[in-house]
This record gives sequence, C-alpha cells and structure tokens, in this order.
Amino acid sequence: MAKNQVSRSVVIDAPAERIFRILSDARRHHEFDGSGTVRRATAGAESLGPGSRFAMDMRMGVPYRIANRVVEYEENRLIGWRHFGPHIWRWRLEPLDDGTTRVTETFDYTRLPVAYILLGYPARNARGIEQTLPRLKRLAEEGGAPAADTAEDTG
Repeated sequence: MAKNQVSRSVVIDAPAERIFRILSDARRHHEFDGSGTVRRATAGAESLGPGSRFAMDMRMGVPYRIANRVVEYEENRLIGWRHFGPHIWRWRLEPLDDGTTRVTETFDYTRLPVAYILLGYPARNARGIEQTLPRLKRLAEEGGAPAADTAEDTG
C-alpha cells in the first residue's frame, strides 16, 4: 500500500459496469456508505463523469453540506472525487476472468497536513471503508436496483 493511503478490496459477483453505475450515481452513495456520514445528494448527482460536481448532505456530529468534484475518471474502471480538501476518495474496478470484479476503495491523504493524521482520520476512514465494501457488494450482487428512497429529496 502506498504511503498515506488507506485501501481495502472486495471481490463482487457482478460486472464492473453494474458496480460503476452505482458508484457514479451520487444519489446512491448513502445506500452503501459504511461511515454513517453520508445523508443524501443535493445537487448534480446523477451519472457522474470527468469534472462533474455534486453536493452531499453529511453528518459527522453536526449536519453539513459538502461540494465535491470528480478528479479521476475512467468509465467502468475508476472514479475519484474530492472536495475543498486535498484528499481523494477513489474507487478502482478490476474485472476478473470469472466474471466477478475486484473493487478497491482508497482514501488518499497524500497531501494532507500532519494534524489530520494525528486526529485519527486515516484509521477512522479505514473502518468506514471496511463497512462500506460489504454494503456495496450486497447492493451490486442483488442487481444494483435503486432503493425506494434513492430519489433526491428536494425539500
């Protein structure tokens, strides 16, 4: 593993295209988020592509809204986004010969200040990833259909 990155992987019994559709629809992020911080997408969330911007309602102790931008993109293989901070959330999909897909989620904090590390965010994010990947696996293996509450709430 690269220095200042937290990565975990899971093999999902689903094609990369199905998994990528889930990941690239920010309205669905709350369905598989294992950190407990993602609440709902509020803007620009459907079918993310290179340079796409989207906003999320979040909660980490207190509610807040965060604006994100897709900074890494290769259709059906890679998507990564960041907000005002320098760290990147990255998803890499690797189709395997047996029809499954290895999915690796990475929290890349290469350019973060030492204080961020001392506050324990990398370990906290590792725990979130470890909770997220099984949720994504279950969702994708069940066919990837959106849950009834996936539609954006504009109220």
